[in-house]
Amino acid sequence: MPDKTTNTNALDKIVSDARRHQDERAKTYRERALKLYPWVCGRCEREFTRANLPELTVHHRNHNHDDNPTDGSNWELLCLYCHDNEHQRQLEAHGQSSTGSAVSITSGATHNPFADLKGLLDKK
Repeated sequence: MPDKTTNTNALDKIVSDARRHQDERAKTYRERALKLYPWVCGRCEREFTRANLPELTVHHRNHNHDDNPTDGSNWELLCLYCHDNEHQRQLEAHGQSSTGSAVSITSGATHNPFADLKGLLDKK
């Protein structure tokens, strides 16, 4: 039976490697996007300086983080708030909540408090 510490260490390494790879990939397209576009949020038009630049994110329009054309046509710069809002809208459009669980938009109420109202009124 494998040692629990060994499994934990292996999992920690996998997560660490994945995060490092994501950070390296993000640096390349982020740096290119910041050179291509003015430091302004594409939605709320908030302007950014070097002091608050970490709050400006690169959004992939087609939601594919591996689609990084050199002309930047799949990117737009969004502030943290607008970027979060964009992803929340995307989840809702696909019928999911922010937790990833399915949301039924078309389902109605299952209880009708007035179901027997006509019967009650007829008795009087």
